[in-house]
Formats: sequence, C-alpha cells, structure tokens
Amino acid sequence: MGDPTQQQHDWEPGIKPSGLFWTVPISPSAINVNAHKGRARLRARHVAVSDFHDFFNSISPNPTVQPAHVSFDVQWPGGGPTTTIHDDTFGFSGRFVESNATIEFTAVTDNSSVIYRSDSDGQTNFAPAGVGRERNGVFFH
Repeated sequence: MGDPTQQQHDWEPGIKPSGLFWTVPISPSAINVNAHKGRARLRARHVAVSDFHDFFNSISPNPTVQPAHVSFDVQWPGGGPTTTIHDDTFGFSGRFVESNATIEFTAVTDNSSVIYRSDSDGQTNFAPAGVGRERNGVFFH
C-alpha cells in the first residue's frame, strides 16, 4: 500500500449528494461483450472527472478540485478455462471464462501540464479476470 501523504493526483468523479461515489454513466456503445467466448472491451474517451489531488481532500466536506478528463480501454481477450458457479446460499449462479485483463489509461488535469498514461504492455494479472453471464436475486431460479 502506498503512502497517502505522497499522493499528488486523485482523478475521479467525486461523491454525489446521494452518497453514490466514483461512478459515472457510460454509453452502452462503449461496451462490447461476447460472454460465450469470454471477450469484453470497455472503452471511453475524454470522460469528465475532477482531480482532487488526494483521497483525503476528495472525502472532505469542501474539497478543492481541478477539472480533468480520463480515457481508458479495458480488454478481456478470453480464451481461458470456463468456470460454472451455483450458490444456493447467496442466490447466485453464473458461467465465466477466465482471461487476463489489460488497461490503457490516460488522465489529464485541464489547464495544466499534468498527464498520466499507463500502457497495457508489461502489465501483470495476479489473478484471472472473468467474463460471463450471471443470475442472482429474483432471476436466480
């Protein structure tokens, strides 16, 4: 875990009055899924967020923010083993195809020279990701 006193940027959409946090609507066209093959892609460009500088500022009652934008491309190529789960206790079932996920991410603080870029090359998955279909709640049985 990093030292929060060393944090210089916290790009995120903030906390809504309802308590919903770190969430923004994304167009359905940004998502492409083939659950049977375990492939998926989530891609968005120039999503408006804020740069809160650090986590503690972001949760303060009157945070200081700078406008910012993020772009990302998350990919799950599929091709791994298939796992089927059925849990009567928690009312959950699903079929998932394992895959390694990668992300390319860019964050830009507007009106400044601050730009952060990640690159999917060389990323390591410590546990497999999964893409699939699930049923839960009233849809469980």
